[in-house]
Amino acid sequence: MRFILKLGIFCAVIYFFVFSTGLISDNAQLKNSLIRLHVVANSDSEEDQQIKLQVRDAVLAYLEPVMQAITSKEEAVQFIQENMQKIENIANEVLKSLGESQTANVSFLQEKFDIRNYETFSLPSGIYDALRIEIGEGEGENWWCVAFPTLCMPTTEADFEATAVSSGFSDTLVSTITEDRQYQIRFLFLDWIGRMENFFN
Repeated sequence: MRFILKLGIFCAVIYFFVFSTGLISDNAQLKNSLIRLHVVANSDSEEDQQIKLQVRDAVLAYLEPVMQAITSKEEAVQFIQENMQKIENIANEVLKSLGESQTANVSFLQEKFDIRNYETFSLPSGIYDALRIEIGEGEGENWWCVAFPTLCMPTTEADFEATAVSSGFSDTLVSTITEDRQYQIRFLFLDWIGRMENFFN
């Protein structure tokens, strides 16, 4: 009886170790594969929210064709860093064309994100590399998406899975963030890891 108990505890420890290792690997894959896009409006007024969307559309029109041709996050980071002034100019041209005196500030940084649900996938909380566009006072509602790989526009589940796999996501990670029922608990643990990262940073 004591042997069976010890064996059960040993198996439980091994399972937990393998499970935790997989989660840590998934967390690293997300951080090493994604660049989030974060657009922050001047305020929550209806006008400022519409301005935010117009700035978003102009920036995406510039970024998406380039990002679709890029095959690694390293290349994407290099492109963004080398063209941040261009991105900022695009945002400010939109504001100027609308007769706005406020300006946009563009930065590339590591930023805390809460859990975010999109049409075909979800991303857990955590600290991600992000291209941040802050308009005016930057006190309005945010708009988030994924700049690399290009997942800002709604996609079918099949399109998302193809993009994710080509970006280096494992089959397990794809199933986890597309909220496959078999992986719901795994996603909750992955989000918990991200929440801990946010809390301690």
